[in-house]
Amino acid sequence: MTFGDKRPPVIDLADRRAVAAWRPAAPEVVAEAVRLKEAALLDFGLTESAVASWIYAKCHHQIPTTAVATAAVVASGDGSCLLLFNPDFFVALGLDGVKFVLFHEARHLVQRHLFVEPELRNDAVFELAAEVTINHVALVRLKRAGLPERHGSPVGVDPAAVHERYTRDLAEHGLDPLPYAAFVETDLTAYRELKRMKRPPVADHICIHQQTDLQMDQEAVDAVVSSALLNTLLAGGRGHTGARNEINDLMNRSEGGERASRIWGSLGAGSLRGRTSATRRVDWWQRWFVDVVGSRLSEGERLVYPKKRGAVLAALGQDPIMARRGPVREKVVVFAYDTSGSMPAHVVAWLTDLVGRIDRVRAHWLSFDAVVMPFQPGERVFGGGGTSFQAVADYVEGRSEVHGARFEEQVDAVVILTDGHAPHITPAEPDKWIWLITQGGDDWPDRHHPQMSCHRVTTGSS
Repeated sequence: MTFGDKRPPVIDLADRRAVAAWRPAAPEVVAEAVRLKEAALLDFGLTESAVASWIYAKCHHQIPTTAVATAAVVASGDGSCLLLFNPDFFVALGLDGVKFVLFHEARHLVQRHLFVEPELRNDAVFELAAEVTINHVALVRLKRAGLPERHGSPVGVDPAAVHERYTRDLAEHGLDPLPYAAFVETDLTAYRELKRMKRPPVADHICIHQQTDLQMDQEAVDAVVSSALLNTLLAGGRGHTGARNEINDLMNRSEGGERASRIWGSLGAGSLRGRTSATRRVDWWQRWFVDVVGSRLSEGERLVYPKKRGAVLAALGQDPIMARRGPVREKVVVFAYDTSGSMPAHVVAWLTDLVGRIDRVRAHWLSFDAVVMPFQPGERVFGGGGTSFQAVADYVEGRSEVHGARFEEQVDAVVILTDGHAPHITPAEPDKWIWLITQGGDDWPDRHHPQMSCHRVTTGSS
């Protein structure tokens, strides 16, 4: 976001070396800017925004540079995302201002993922509506009374000021304006109401993404944001209140958009608030699976002592606190497909895509009939005679070999896609097994003792 500076980028912002080398700021300024950025991202992860935390975790290159006037996230055609930030700008804003800017940028990526309709992207009024709603959410979520200031001047679009101008315009023409809370309720509400104005304003202070032809590859944006939303959704399903509330707020604010509804439906996000998408049929087994696999992949966390924050708390006479930093290890999921019957290709594709978007998960893919055969998604697999669930259990639990090697990893979840017609088994850890039963199959795991997670899947065309 550049908040009023409409200069185009001076170099290719996807060129990491060129960006880093462009007129570098003073070393002490860079060091302070990096410190502010790291502190902001830490607070996002701990309390303030699970979605922003996940998005910036996927920006593997975070570069201080004067090639941008403020800050920007660049999504390039190779699938990578870069966070670029001007060191002087960050230092002038201070920590709270840096949080505001980074939150704002993350929300713009989410919005670009949810709303890609050309008629919206090319509409200056929608640009303003986006600035209004994003800044409103930032003010509320970050508990700010007003916009951040740089050298004594506020930066960004003030949603209250826009609403006041909107109210005056409608009153002059005998129309009834919405109160502020209703005006900023959703992105499309703000857009619709601004379009009612006789003279809709155009934002003077908008983001670099809306001012220039900044490189924003839509596929890269979709990949990063989709993964961030899914991981936040899984965290909400595991009981993370902040993640749950943020996802619910995003769903509410994007209501009315056809693409947004499809995206939330495909993620099974409606399960967080007990309702389905109104614009697309989403199979309940997909919602169920997202919820169940999320519970199996709860993060093992390690506690660390944040020295700087601990020193500040000690100086204030408060007890130091421990911070939680990430999972101890990657989670391991085994997917096993029964090839004795027809394998529903769209189910395999959906599972492959889902797992690919869950962070810190390593998947192992098996096909099986009477024996186990590892494969990679996309490879053609062939079935033989008979079906043996015990063959899968023996391999996953380390009792048998495939190609002369045993499976020696600690498994967090085993997903079996099958028609269920084979001798029943009791795995060593039944609570880790998830059974997806194709149409017409035997859902015996649901009746087994101990009971295992089991659901029928829709095997027709998706």
